[in-house]
Amino acid sequence: VGLQRNRNKGPNFSLCFSPTLKKRKENIDKIERNQTIFSPKFKNLCLATMMAAKANPNSLFLSSSSSTHYSSFPFHQISLKKVSFLVDFQCRKLVFACSKKPIPGSVNLDPSISNSGSGSSKNDSDGASSSPSNAIDFLTLCHSLKTTKRKGWVNHAIKGSESIADHMYRMSLMALIVGDLPGVNRERCIKMAIVHDIAEAIVGDITPSDGVPKAEKSRLEQAALTEMCNVLGGGMRAEEIKELWQEYENNASLEANLVKDFDKVEMILQALEYESEHGKVLDEFFLSTAGKFQTEIGKSWAAEIHLRRNSRLGN
Repeated sequence: VGLQRNRNKGPNFSLCFSPTLKKRKENIDKIERNQTIFSPKFKNLCLATMMAAKANPNSLFLSSSSSTHYSSFPFHQISLKKVSFLVDFQCRKLVFACSKKPIPGSVNLDPSISNSGSGSSKNDSDGASSSPSNAIDFLTLCHSLKTTKRKGWVNHAIKGSESIADHMYRMSLMALIVGDLPGVNRERCIKMAIVHDIAEAIVGDITPSDGVPKAEKSRLEQAALTEMCNVLGGGMRAEEIKELWQEYENNASLEANLVKDFDKVEMILQALEYESEHGKVLDEFFLSTAGKFQTEIGKSWAAEIHLRRNSRLGN
């Protein structure tokens, strides 16, 4: 299995299958020599997905193309019989594969021109609940949140560092244990903490060190969120996820203010723990959050973490 760019015709790719495993591997090698843009890990995942779905054993070629530049068309859906691939051409990776039906919505995930709109299409039950197929596809897509390491720790060579899901889970616990606050819906805070980084299931953990402009980061995450809502099948639950994510992104409520503070509190608490466990000094995480807390809870919890850090460092 491999995807190959056709240089003469712009952003065209071919999904190629060979009749036998041996032939498939030979075909992969051949495509690689012709400058396939994907890694062996991607090809192995495609191969495993295709075999698991029992795709047609005969040689098949499927081309998908767009005249739009990659930056405006960050993701692309490729469907073949019972296998649907969602490919990120920019990051050169297979994002998602579902084995039953094409992913709902348009191939384009740019929210400004997507045919799928806001991802609010209703399912047969008016969106009250997702079908079992949509639910499992969505949860499978979210699996990468459990396995993708937070890049700030990776950049500091922290062994066994936390995943995106680890970070969101402890933020959710913060929202669960916080005392009642005037005008703040604690249940909404818990939900917001659970979904605030959910788009990273597709785009990964984009940090300032990546050099991606803030507006572009937001656009990519918005596009990914739209696709995730489509995978879920649209409806009320997808709309709730999208609304919670957008509210957090825009810092548009008291709940968003608090959850954004929890995001920073969780990070510096994790930094303190890694300093203790690995004997490192991780000043940048504390400096980057200084003076940026919006709520009294955030300020007081951060102050407690700083107090413990200063005590440990002997300051």
